[in-house]
This record gives sequence, C-alpha cells and structure tokens, in this order.
Amino acid sequence: MAGTINRRSKKAGLPPGTLIHVGERKTEMVRITVIDYDEGYFQEREAKTVEECFPLKGKPIVTWINIAGLHQVDIIEKIGKQLDLHPLLLEDILNTEQRPKMEDFENYIFIILKMLYYNETTNKIKSEQVSLIFNPDLVISFQEEKGDVFNPVRETIRSGKGRIRKMGADYLAYALMDAIVDSYFIILERLGERIEYIEEELVVNPKPETLGYIHNLKREMILLRKSVWPLREVVSALERCESPLINESTCIHLRDVYDHTIQVIDTIEIFREMLSGMLDVYLSSISYRMNEIMKVLTIIATIFIPLTFIVGVYGMNFEYMPELKWRLGYPVVWVIITIISISMIAYFRKRRWL
Repeated sequence: MAGTINRRSKKAGLPPGTLIHVGERKTEMVRITVIDYDEGYFQEREAKTVEECFPLKGKPIVTWINIAGLHQVDIIEKIGKQLDLHPLLLEDILNTEQRPKMEDFENYIFIILKMLYYNETTNKIKSEQVSLIFNPDLVISFQEEKGDVFNPVRETIRSGKGRIRKMGADYLAYALMDAIVDSYFIILERLGERIEYIEEELVVNPKPETLGYIHNLKREMILLRKSVWPLREVVSALERCESPLINESTCIHLRDVYDHTIQVIDTIEIFREMLSGMLDVYLSSISYRMNEIMKVLTIIATIFIPLTFIVGVYGMNFEYMPELKWRLGYPVVWVIITIISISMIAYFRKRRWL
C-alpha cells in the first residue's frame, strides 16, 4: 500500500490530463499487436510504431490493437492524437491504480478492468489493469505487460469459429471482458483448494503458521473484492447503455457476463465468511488447548495440595511430636498419601474432569 501511495504522489500538483505513468516501471519494450478481420478476411501482425496500426482502419469490420506496456508515455500520447481521445482518458490509462469503470464518450466507449493471475510459485494473486476503448470498427486494449488471458479469443478469431468474425467491435470488447471474468473462476478454484487445506489443518493440528496463512488469504480476498465489485457496475452500465456503439444482440451476451460477475462476487463473499469463521476456529482451538493444559496443571496442583500439607506438618521437627517416634510412622504417611491421591483421581474421573 505504501508503494502505491508513493507512486501516486508523483502526480501531486500537476494539472489534470498530465500524462505520467503511475505503476510498476518496466524495462522491456512495448509490444503492439494488430489483428484485422471480418467474416472472410484475417490478418495478424506486430507493429513497430503506432503509425503502422491504422493503415487498414475502416476497411475490415474490426481492427484489434493490443498494447502490452504503458511505461512509454509517448506511444499512448500518439494513439490519443490519432483517435482524438480525451486527455483525462489517457491519464486514466497510465494510472494503473484506477478503479474498474465505464465511460461513454459518444464516439467511443472506455472501460477499465482488472486482469488477475494466480502465481503457483508464490501462491499469490497478481493484479494488472486492462483498459479497453472501442468504437464501431476498432478495439484498443492496453495492458501493463506481456501475457494475458486473451489467447482463447485470439484462437477463436484465427480459426474463424463461432460468431466473433461475423460480429462488430462491441462483440470483441464483450469477448475480452468475458475472458477476464472467466479467469476469476480459475483463481477462485485455487483459493478454494487452499481454504480447504487450511480447514483440515485447523481441525487436525492448528499451528501458529496457520494464522499467517489465513491472514494472507484474507488480504487476497480484499484484492479480489476490490477488483470484482466495481465490475458489476461496469457490466450493468454497459448492458443498460443506449449507445449506438453496442448492438442489442451484444447486450444479451453482456447479461451473461453480468451473471458470471455476480457468481464470482457471491463466491468471494462466501470465502470471506469462511475465512472469518476459520479465524474464530483457530482462536477457539488455541484457547481450548490452553484450557486443557491449565486443567491438567490445576488437577496436578489440587492433588498435591493435601500431600504438601501432610509432609509440611511432619517436616516441622518439633521435639514433642509423638508420630515422629512411631516405628511405622513413615509407611503410614505414605499409605495415607497414596489413598488421598487415588481417591482424588477417582473423584475427578467420576466428575469427568479427567
């Protein structure tokens, strides 16, 4: 969180619309890929400059430009000038700490989402901001680095299967959003496995490390909730949007994305409640184990109280203590001590304290 605050502080005092990259600094080159297609035409290429992205603009039904990397601000600025994008929109693209949202600029629609990955090595969720801009024949996607969840969409376009090659840019934007939402289910599946493992550990043998695992999962649930909850508003706004850029046939598919988003939110809330319950179970288990230890120590101390009294009395060494001169005094004391100990243990077992 501190790193986020420090990165955002770079924009303090600057006028609105100032283009500064807010996020993790990348050293690799920005990669620009372009896919042009319609029902009978397909071309995929990698552009070296921004100017190479638009030669076929307006000819095929859809052009999809994907930009991987936001640290080269001049590229974003050139695209903004080419498409006459609002400066505040460009500022939001470069600020990777934005909340998911949707804005309708009449000539184009702007969407911000969070693309999430599950790192199998560190067992942590990685978040990346994805920005989408689309108009009737163009979709531009901006992401922070190479690698995404859009490969199924690319394969569908390449193969020509399904309806995506027959539909417009709004359908492509829907397909990209659907790919992002579907990836959330994979993350929830991994988190569900971790929660199940911790539940078993809590029942069998809760350890101090278990508390750390629970807190890590709770933080990841906060990240998930922060990424998904606003998405519900975004999809709902797109579904209700009366913009001519979104066809009625696409609205039906957006309802499906909305349903999936609600399912993800419901699952996140269930996991959060389970983790809160697991935290209570952990604290209760630790408290129960401590109570069991204290009970055993208390029973031992209670048994030794009368025994300590007996040996204390006969340890005073007064001269006129008649029992000190008894020949059988020592074994009689041991017999009394044994009888008292056995009687107390039997009483504790009868009361089910042992």
